[in-house]
Amino acid sequence: MNIAIIPARGGSKRIPRKNIKNFYGKPLIAYSIEAAKKSGCFDRIIVSTDDSEIATTALEYGAEVPFIRPNNISDDFATTLDVINHAVKFCIESEMDVNYVCCIYATAPFLLPEDLIKGLTYLKNDQSLNYAFSATNFSFPIQRAIKLTDNKVEMFQPEHLNTRSQDLEEAYHDAGQFYWGKKDAFLEAKPFFDEKSVIVKLPRDRVQDIDTPEDWDFAEKLYSVINK
Repeated sequence: MNIAIIPARGGSKRIPRKNIKNFYGKPLIAYSIEAAKKSGCFDRIIVSTDDSEIATTALEYGAEVPFIRPNNISDDFATTLDVINHAVKFCIESEMDVNYVCCIYATAPFLLPEDLIKGLTYLKNDQSLNYAFSATNFSFPIQRAIKLTDNKVEMFQPEHLNTRSQDLEEAYHDAGQFYWGKKDAFLEAKPFFDEKSVIVKLPRDRVQDIDTPEDWDFAEKLYSVINK
């Protein structure tokens, strides 16, 4: 059995009620639920929330809310692994025969069903892997990054001051859309970023964090352009 778990707590501070705020005509969480359903990958699609309004919205769009998330993993300090670990244990205690689990963020309007299918395929084809997750490449070489010390410029890696950009190794970052994993990998809190993970590479124009009002505005503009 493959389980999708969508974490969606109610206490978002920088964008109040973010997970169910209207994004281009639908609650934001609806996009994650619909992508999960369209992928055909899942036997159960579960939303983990501490909020009754989010629960109602999740049910309206076809997800399940079989439990209310406990307060001790609903604050600003709870990690994704804490939330997924709790949900997986609930599924096991409910006698679900869980094989693969996918954490899908509720803030992923650019998620496509084919990305989820690809991640599951990677895991099934290589049993040595623990996880497959979405990622994209940096647009600028991270080896040439700079920082400010007392408002003065300093390179993080000054040894690459004169290195040609085409000679620098390409770098990637987590796209913040989904994490496929084996049940035991989540239960044992195995790290996401190590040699037993593989990425589903996404184009940069389908990756956007939505943490601030400015992020939200940009994401809606990007979505409108993509979907014209």
